[in-house]
Amino acid sequence: MKRLIQRTRRRSAAALLTVAAIAFNVSVLAAQNVPDAPAAAVPPGGDLRPGFVGRWIDFYRADWKGAATSGPAAPRRGVPSPLNSPPFPSADWSYGGSPTIGESDGNVYPLQTAINGATGRTKVYGWIEPTANVSTSRDRNYPETNDIYSNRVELGQAVLYVERLPDSVQRDHIDWGFHITGFFGTDYRSTTNKGYFSQQLLDKNRQYGFDPVLEYVDVYFPHVAHGMNVRAGRYISIPGIEAQLTPNNYMFSHSLLYAVDPFTDTGILATIQLNDRWTVQAGLSASHDVAPWTPDAKPAFTGCVSYTTTSVKDNFYVCANGINDGKYAFNNLQMYDATWYHKFGSTWHMAAEIYSMSQRDVPSVTGTLVPEKGTNGAHCRPRVQTCFAPEWAAVHYLNKQLSAHDFVSLRTDFLNDKKGQRTGYATRYSEETLMLSHWVGTTVQIRPEIRFDHAWDRRSYDNGTRANQFTAATDLIFHF
Repeated sequence: MKRLIQRTRRRSAAALLTVAAIAFNVSVLAAQNVPDAPAAAVPPGGDLRPGFVGRWIDFYRADWKGAATSGPAAPRRGVPSPLNSPPFPSADWSYGGSPTIGESDGNVYPLQTAINGATGRTKVYGWIEPTANVSTSRDRNYPETNDIYSNRVELGQAVLYVERLPDSVQRDHIDWGFHITGFFGTDYRSTTNKGYFSQQLLDKNRQYGFDPVLEYVDVYFPHVAHGMNVRAGRYISIPGIEAQLTPNNYMFSHSLLYAVDPFTDTGILATIQLNDRWTVQAGLSASHDVAPWTPDAKPAFTGCVSYTTTSVKDNFYVCANGINDGKYAFNNLQMYDATWYHKFGSTWHMAAEIYSMSQRDVPSVTGTLVPEKGTNGAHCRPRVQTCFAPEWAAVHYLNKQLSAHDFVSLRTDFLNDKKGQRTGYATRYSEETLMLSHWVGTTVQIRPEIRFDHAWDRRSYDNGTRANQFTAATDLIFHF
């Protein structure tokens, strides 16, 4: 056991050193960008000190004291943002697969400020997320995610971003952007895409892993309607409230709905802003969670529509995601998803999502056909080799802002895995989670939570030994 812990620590340390080395190397590129970003956060009444370390220290000192100053507000066209971020993960009713069209990149980051004073459009930044949980389960909390391992202190995510966002505020010229991600931690289980270093999970079932989660280019065309962004590469599967990258979520742990849905796609996606209220999306991918060069890849269509009311108090986002023949392959899920955001007042809002997913011709757990590694068979009727495997899920968040640094959230979640193809157990699940989020400045976030899970039809927690599960958990996100 001691040797296993030592190996895990060595791997964690090696990965963090790798992240640091990458950040140093890309700093040369970032330092050569044309200066056009907003002014960096600096102590009041003075400039950042010279030197990499001095600028980095000054950023955190000013941020944590609440004494940071910034340049003018980032330019924007279209409707105003409905929320405050922080404390919430996003200020807008967001959609996947594209930067928010009409919103400029006004973000300033500690590492980029240390590199070149945050002058330039290519930005280098990221975060480190240690996590801890205690649970009534002894081995695994699954299908609870991201704290899948019970009673542990872990490194959930160590992430490095290098990105340039296209300027979609202007309507004069074509612009471009790109994004590259380095991702290490236990949460690689929720990003693994067959064909991208997937042997770490599918063959070796490692606790920690590395995944290049996002690699894509964006091209913005200003004269198509009110603006069109075309994204090509690997990106997060676009529907839904939750996402793989932890700062983009209300809570530390994920809903059951999220735990079994598609993670990342590789393909091309067009996002067109028709006007301030309507946005449409259409694209083709290699299906869910598979690289185009794998045998499981097959063309799949994605189409979405987003509508925001004139008051900006409501947003509706519906998607047909990864649609093709629906025949069983690695996560070849046929997904139909709908999301509704509603703002009650200045401090209250809710977010709700429901989906239906399915695959056909899924191998039966009692048949002679063997499911692919990393997938489950279906609980079909006796003496049937394959069957149709559907599931549906719904989640609701109720969120209350307490201050500029704090909010609370209550999540109610339900999953009906009818044939057990997603979780391994054919049962209905529910969970309730209560969380408090607290920010220190804009660079440190702490999210303690308590959660209760229940499997209604059979014991499905702790490797099938428990019907109920209680967890208390927290994470800390340190942005750099």
